[in-house]
Amino acid sequence: MFDIGASELLVIVIVAILVIGPKDMPKALRHAGRWIGKLRRMSNHFRAGLDEVVRQAEIEEMEEKWAARNKEIMAKYPDGSTPEGGAEDRKVPENLLPGQEMEPLASAGETADPDAAAEAAIRRAAPVKAPEHAPSANTPATDSDEPTLPLDPPPPGRGG
Repeated sequence: MFDIGASELLVIVIVAILVIGPKDMPKALRHAGRWIGKLRRMSNHFRAGLDEVVRQAEIEEMEEKWAARNKEIMAKYPDGSTPEGGAEDRKVPENLLPGQEMEPLASAGETADPDAAAEAAIRRAAPVKAPEHAPSANTPATDSDEPTLPLDPPPPGRGG
């Protein structure tokens, strides 16, 4: 900032000790420290004020751009029709399995029973086997579709 080197600082300290005296030096340093603190607080306050002015100007500029874009869109589609490439023109992807169509989520006010909604979400998120991995007619039916593993024998006791 001021580009004061070590030798220049040493000269300043020696002159200050000679002029002020060693007895009054701590009092003078405290006084100088207070002034430096006040200057720093004022500069930080000024800088924060400038930053806020710049931020407000940027916000106003963005709002003007958004208003102009909104006006352009409203002039192009005054009746609210969907532009080309909108949601009505989209096809359902072919890679979805049957029964996996997406459904819109209910808003927070529409959920009457939170437990039922949670169970429905779990059912929707549960993995579904692809048709080629489904159990066939010659496969024996079990309670679970997962293979069962034999139980391990209990560990030997300490007594022998």
